[in-house]
Amino acid sequence: MTTKIYDKGMVIVGAGEAGTRAAIELRNQGWGGLITLIGEENMIPYERPPLSKNTLLSEDEPSPNYIAVKKTFLEYDINFVSNYKVTEINRDNKTVILDNADEIPYERLLLATGARPRKLPSEISNNSRLMYLRTFSDSLSLRNKLVTGKHVVVIGGGFIGLEVATSAIKRGCTVTVIEVGPRILMRGVPEEVAKIIEERHINAGVQFKYGQAITNIETEKVNHVINLADGSKVVCDEVIVGIGAVPETSLAESSGLDVDNGISVNEKLETSDPNIYAIGDCCSFPHRYYGGDRIRLEAWRNAQDQGTHVARNMLGASEPYVTIPWFWSDQYDQTLYVAGLSGYGKNVVCRDLGDSGKIFFHLSDDNEIVAASGVGTKVAKDIRTAELFIEKRVKVNPNDLTNADIKLKKLLTVNVD
Repeated sequence: MTTKIYDKGMVIVGAGEAGTRAAIELRNQGWGGLITLIGEENMIPYERPPLSKNTLLSEDEPSPNYIAVKKTFLEYDINFVSNYKVTEINRDNKTVILDNADEIPYERLLLATGARPRKLPSEISNNSRLMYLRTFSDSLSLRNKLVTGKHVVVIGGGFIGLEVATSAIKRGCTVTVIEVGPRILMRGVPEEVAKIIEERHINAGVQFKYGQAITNIETEKVNHVINLADGSKVVCDEVIVGIGAVPETSLAESSGLDVDNGISVNEKLETSDPNIYAIGDCCSFPHRYYGGDRIRLEAWRNAQDQGTHVARNMLGASEPYVTIPWFWSDQYDQTLYVAGLSGYGKNVVCRDLGDSGKIFFHLSDDNEIVAASGVGTKVAKDIRTAELFIEKRVKVNPNDLTNADIKLKKLLTVNVD
C-alpha cells in the first residue's frame, strides 16, 4: 500500500454542516494554507434536516440538499477526502491516520464528528430490520417502506420521531408513537407546547402510548410484534427507532481528550489540547447566558454558527461562543420554534396570536427572558425577536408579553433604552 503524502494545514474530521461551514469560513477569513476536509460517507456534504421531511415526502426520486458541491471545493481550494475514516490522532506528531494508513499532518485540527443514533439495548432487539435515521441512505430506505396502508411504529416522541410520524401520515400510513416518558418532547420543550403538537398529531390520526417500556421486539416474516411492560402488544409492519443521539467521541477519547457529554471544549470551542477544536453535535461547551453550565446542542443552526465561529479562533482569535440556542421542527402545517433553554425558566407566560399560533416566554425569578417557545404558522419573526431579549438580558413586565397588541420590538426598544 502506498501512503499518500499531505502537506500540513488545517484538518477537519467530519464533513457535515459544521465541518463544511468551518472549511469554507477558514478560506473566507484569509487562511492561505492547505485545508483538508475528511468525510466517512462516499458523498458530497449534505444537510440532514430534510431527511425526516422532504426526502421522505418527495414524489420524485429525491436527491440530497448539498451544503457544497465539487465546484465549491475547487473554488475554495479545499481538499475533500470522502469515504475514509480517521482511526487515530497522533497528538505528539500532530497527524491523523486514515483507515487506509494515510497520515495527514495538521497545524490545527477540528473535530466535527457529529452524533450517531442511540440504539435499542440488544436484549430488547438487535434485529437489522428495525430502522434508524441518520444518513441519506437511511432516509431512502425508510421512504421505500412508507407505503399507504402500512402500520408504522415510531419508538421515541422526540423531534425526529415526530417528524417521521408526520411524513408517514402524509404518505398514507397508520402511525403509533411509543414513548417511555409521560409525554412527547420531554427535552427542551415545555408541556404547554408539547400538548399543542400532540393534539395536531392526534387530529391527523397518530396514536400515542405513553409510559410504556418495551420488553422486547419479535420480528416475524412480515410483521414486528412489540411487547410492552404492561403485557400489551403492538403489531406493525415497520419500526423506526428515534430515541435520541449519542455524541461521536470515540476518536477524541482514544487520543486522550477530555469528554463530558461530548467532546469537552471551552468557550472558544477549544478542547483540552490547544491545537484541537470541536464543534457541532459531538461537543459540549459552557454557555455564559446559562450560568456557564455545559450544554450540548443537536441543532442545524448551532452547527452552522459554530462552524463559522471556530474558523476565526483556529486562526488566532480568542472569541467566546455565546450564540443563543435556536431550533425548529416542522409538524404538518405548523412549525415549532425554540430560542434559548426553557429549562432555566422559573415562570411561563403565554402570548396568544390566535390562528397564527402561541408563544410561551420562559422567565427567571426577576422577569428576565431566558427562552421562548412558539408553535404555529406565523411565529418565527417573534421568536427571532425573543432571541434579542435573551441576548440583551432584558427584563420585562409579564403582562406586556401576554398582550398581543403590543409589538415585541417596541417592548425591546423600551426596556433596553
